[in-house]
Amino acid sequence: MKRLPRRRLVILLSLPTLVVVATGFAFVTAAHAARAKTVVMVPEEDRFEPAFITVKAGGFVRWINSDEDGHTIVSDDFFNTTGQNHHVDMELPGTEDNGGQPTSVTLNFGKPGIFVYYCRFHSHLDEAHQPVAPGPDGGIQDPNGNYGTPMMGVVVVLPGNA
Repeated sequence: MKRLPRRRLVILLSLPTLVVVATGFAFVTAAHAARAKTVVMVPEEDRFEPAFITVKAGGFVRWINSDEDGHTIVSDDFFNTTGQNHHVDMELPGTEDNGGQPTSVTLNFGKPGIFVYYCRFHSHLDEAHQPVAPGPDGGIQDPNGNYGTPMMGVVVVLPGNA
């Protein structure tokens, strides 16, 4: 893969909508992002909607953050079987940091498998590599130490072309 000069990379990263391909982490065009038939929304609250989706290999998934707070898309290599060789940790800035406009990231899934992801601000992994919700001081904690539903999701990538 050809490396971009730093100057171009900085310009690309400063765009309001950051688009990334998970297989190799190459930048894709806005046209590829527009091809994303599967969209995961972050509404004006801390959750991914829908939390569970299915796409075919070669398909694009686009996450759109409409919340004023920032979120992230973080994969756990322990559960990631879609062929990504790197830990995915992408920022999804909130509307407050983007002039009131939603932000988005798009990933392309080239190989069948399972992609488990979570927001590192609103989840963390326990010793069994399971996402659990972080707890605020004084929060209500269950017997397992969890403070509620973590902000997480799953992408199942099926064989076949999108």
